[in-house]
Amino acid sequence: MAEYLNRRNVANPGGLPRGPGGVDFSTLDLKYIGKPVKGKGVDFAFDANEDPTENSGWGGKAKAQLISDAFFTWLALSPDKFWVNLNPDEPDRIMDAKFGKTDAGRVLLEADLQMKHDFYKAMDPDTDLGKRYWAALPKQNGYPCMPGLRNWIEPQTAQVREQDGGIYILDTPLRLKSTAQTTITPGPGTPICTPNEAETKAAQRVIDQMIVPAVENTINTAPQYADLRRVYTARVAAEYIRQQDAKAPTDYHKIINSGDVSHWPLRAPNQNWTREALFNKYRYIYTHGEFEYKIPANGTVQVYLVGGVDMYKQPKHNVSKARFTAQHRYLPRQAQTSVKTLTDNTDMTGQVLLGANTAADDTGTSTPAPTPTPTPTHTGRPTPTPTHSGGGGGSTHTPAPATPAPSEPGGDLAHTGNDFPIGLISGIAAALAVAGGALVWWMRRRKTAKE
Repeated sequence: MAEYLNRRNVANPGGLPRGPGGVDFSTLDLKYIGKPVKGKGVDFAFDANEDPTENSGWGGKAKAQLISDAFFTWLALSPDKFWVNLNPDEPDRIMDAKFGKTDAGRVLLEADLQMKHDFYKAMDPDTDLGKRYWAALPKQNGYPCMPGLRNWIEPQTAQVREQDGGIYILDTPLRLKSTAQTTITPGPGTPICTPNEAETKAAQRVIDQMIVPAVENTINTAPQYADLRRVYTARVAAEYIRQQDAKAPTDYHKIINSGDVSHWPLRAPNQNWTREALFNKYRYIYTHGEFEYKIPANGTVQVYLVGGVDMYKQPKHNVSKARFTAQHRYLPRQAQTSVKTLTDNTDMTGQVLLGANTAADDTGTSTPAPTPTPTPTHTGRPTPTPTHSGGGGGSTHTPAPATPAPSEPGGDLAHTGNDFPIGLISGIAAALAVAGGALVWWMRRRKTAKE
């Protein structure tokens, strides 16, 4: 977009907007996808935060590339591939080999590792939450006692509205789940306790009431999970396209379940990323510990060392027409407007909508969507901090499923810490530009308050 506007501005100084200033493109995400019509492409819209300073005009190219690549990955691979697994006992079952060569797979696996880090960071006894957490745990011989844990991320039910030949994605929350689990691989240090069944259940209640809600909020709001949320909405969009293609073949028909993700590879700066390298990082943290907490207990100070994401199914809730009209009255008109020009999003204060059609070229005309091909490199995503997934008793935690992912078809994101791939939500958000067709965002000058 920057290159396009700069070219036009040079050719016609003052005749076009000076650029996409006033929009924080680093917050770009999907909002709407129209009904795919064979040979005519698909209308779609992104949303993004406004930037009152009008300084941060760039960053959307990398985010749009990630969303687009993830969208096509979800189409090309069958849903039984949508899982990732960080379990220190299972180095040979991290994720599907083809999925591991895509940025969608990378984002899921890194988010699982990031979540494990944030989970145990939330237990820091130097914080108010951490102090209350350790005090609330059951005691064994006077010391707080917690079991080994398996934590994973899964989608909650998406709120969407299907009407006017498209789908509006209204809300796509993610959920954190946690359960007790042990592993064969030893963690750091000597176990402080071995909780019995009653103590395990009591500790899990404390974890579910105090730690899980705090980390779940982080997953749904913090910048380190922004790419996970983008990949998730891309999965929602892909599921909608799958459903429409099942009714009548679309431009995406040959891609769906083709198993070929070579057009959407890992992109710079992550082109050399491997699932094995991330697993080794995780396993090192698991066996050595990441956080060292000194817990006053029993008249002494005891040192505690502590240390996936499922997109398979597709729970969704299609909100009623009456509710949609009442709460999102202007969204249909704004989504259609955004296909041609930048427009305000009255659903969310401080946000804008912008989109295009996947068959548009930069003259504004439409041509049949070409076969997807790789586009420029993706950059700018947060790098997750290495994490340890273990807890309790001095060394613990295991993230992944203990059984193979089921092979039955379904729709969702992918799986990392659960016994079965759980699912992504099938809300419906914008479909990305079919690679090969130039994505053009026609912009108009928006009036500011001072104007």
